[in-house]
Amino acid sequence: MATKKMILDLDTGVDDAMAIAYALAAPEADLIGITSAYGNTLVDTAAQNSLKLLEVLGATDVPVFLGESHSSTSDSFQTMEISKAIHGQNGIGDVELPLAERALENKSAVDFIIESAHNFGEDLIIVPTGPLTNLAAAFEKDPEINKLIGNITIMGGALTVPGNVTPYTEANINQDLAAADFVFKKAKNLVMVGLDVTLQTLLTKKETAQWRQLGTKKAQVFADIFDYYIDAYYNLDINKDGAALHDPLAVGVAVDPDLVTLLPINMQVTTDDGRTIGDLSRLKDPVKNNFAAVAIDPQNYLDRFMEYMLKVLS
Repeated sequence: MATKKMILDLDTGVDDAMAIAYALAAPEADLIGITSAYGNTLVDTAAQNSLKLLEVLGATDVPVFLGESHSSTSDSFQTMEISKAIHGQNGIGDVELPLAERALENKSAVDFIIESAHNFGEDLIIVPTGPLTNLAAAFEKDPEINKLIGNITIMGGALTVPGNVTPYTEANINQDLAAADFVFKKAKNLVMVGLDVTLQTLLTKKETAQWRQLGTKKAQVFADIFDYYIDAYYNLDINKDGAALHDPLAVGVAVDPDLVTLLPINMQVTTDDGRTIGDLSRLKDPVKNNFAAVAIDPQNYLDRFMEYMLKVLS
C-alpha cells in the first residue's frame, strides 16, 4: 500500500500515546501533524503531552496544533473525574516527562486540517480519537474539504455493544454529539472503529514487560504509561484481563481496513441519547459514506501492534 499522509486528532491520554507510536511505526503512514482535542484531559495538556511523547520517540519533526477547547454546544470543558482516574491527572498515567523543546504551532488545528485537505486530498487520512469538534469546525469553516479528505477513521461510537458513558453512548461521541452527527453525515468516507472491536483488543503486563526488556528509555516510559492504564482498568473494575487498545486500533484500521470486518451503513448520532446508529433518511442511499467496524481477529491485531511497538521503542 502506498504511504498516506496522516493527521492524528488526539485528546492525548494513555491510548492516544500508543496511537502516536503506532502511527510512527506504520510503514503505510506519514504522520504530518497532530491536532489537539479536549476529552481525556484539557486541550492544552493534550497538546503538551503530544509534544513530549514525540520528543521521547525522537519524532520532533512532527508539528502539533492546538484545537478547540470545548464542545460546539458549550462554552467550557472540565475533565471528568473518571477520565483522570483512567488516564492519570496529567493524562499520561502520571508519568512525568520534561517540557518538550518544540513549541506548539501558531496555526490552529482547524486551519491545519483545512490546509492539509487542500494539499493532499484523497491521500489524506485523519484519525480522530477524541470528540469530533475540530473536524466539525473545519467542515463548517470550509465546506469543500469534506469532499476532499480521502479517509476519516475515528475511534468512537458503539453499534452492537453498550456504550461506556450511558447504555448507548461512547465517551468520545458523548463529548460533542452535534459535532459527531455533523461529521458522520458530511464525511465522504468515515470508518467508525468503536467499542464493538476495541474492547476485544486487550494488552497486559506480559506485553509491556517485553517493552521493558528492550532496555531503552522510551520503552520504559511507554511501559510505565500503559501499566498505569492496566492498573486503572483492574482497580476500577473496567476489565481485569487487560486494558483496551482503543486509539491505536483506529490508526491500525486507518492504514489497513482488512484488520476488521466493516459494515457499510449510513449513520447518525442521536442528540438525545448519543446513539451511533443507522440514519433512516439515508438508509436506502446506494452510496454508503459510513462504515462501522463490527468484527476483528484480536490476536492478529495484537501481533501487529506488538511488532510495531517493539520496532518504535527499540
